[in-house]
Amino acid sequence: MDYRSLLYERGPHPDSRNEGYYVTITLNQPERRNCLSSELLGELEHALRSVGADGEVAGVVLAANGPVFSSGHDLAEMAQMTHAELQGLFTQCTDTMVAMSEIPQVVVARVHALATAAGAQLAASADLIVASTEAGFATPGGKGGLFCHTPMVALARPIGRKRAAELALTGDTIDAATALDWGLVNRVAPPERLDEVTMELLGRATRGSRHAKGVGKQTLYAQMDLPVGEAYKLAVDVMAAKAAAGDGAEWPKAFTEKRRPVWTHSS
Repeated sequence: MDYRSLLYERGPHPDSRNEGYYVTITLNQPERRNCLSSELLGELEHALRSVGADGEVAGVVLAANGPVFSSGHDLAEMAQMTHAELQGLFTQCTDTMVAMSEIPQVVVARVHALATAAGAQLAASADLIVASTEAGFATPGGKGGLFCHTPMVALARPIGRKRAAELALTGDTIDAATALDWGLVNRVAPPERLDEVTMELLGRATRGSRHAKGVGKQTLYAQMDLPVGEAYKLAVDVMAAKAAAGDGAEWPKAFTEKRRPVWTHSS
């Protein structure tokens, strides 16, 4: 696919024992510090939704080129916008972030450098994050004139109330080791091993039935927002339905027959 702000590449699954493909979506405006302009956000949502509709793709790597992963919103663009236009910008940003949780594929953010404000929100919206030891995360609005309200929706959930308050109110940058300690990232790797560690995690997170993984991801996020009783009801309903046919039924059958399962990647 051709985009002005992104690179879109499709390749074979990183684990040769697995069928299917993975896609790398790369923010590609290094001269603008990969700021999240309206154009880039629209292209990114389109790319993610396109992946979501491709049943052969098991996972996505979200990456960036240049010295910064993403500096957040395009402040020059924002300075020219009316209230209504800003409402549209932040709505588009929300739609793009939500797309990562709504598509069935596993999304791994490969964060090689600084991710600030909505750029940190973008990384946090992925299912998993692998960060370079040279990466950092910040919501600098806390020390300026516009608080990072929308970025904190994605950032507060994995790190908890007190750490979210510190990140938001101080505007300070946390390094990759702190982000790992706080639960924001899953892996930290030196720059020379960032690709290797990213692909290793992607491969492990996309093993098995693509259909089961997609339903599992979506149900996981849905039940986490419910009270425990409702969460169990949803999980029981989905698990019973998926265990009755397709790859869900194949899993225990292959186990009892002492053979490798044959996935149809369907229900």
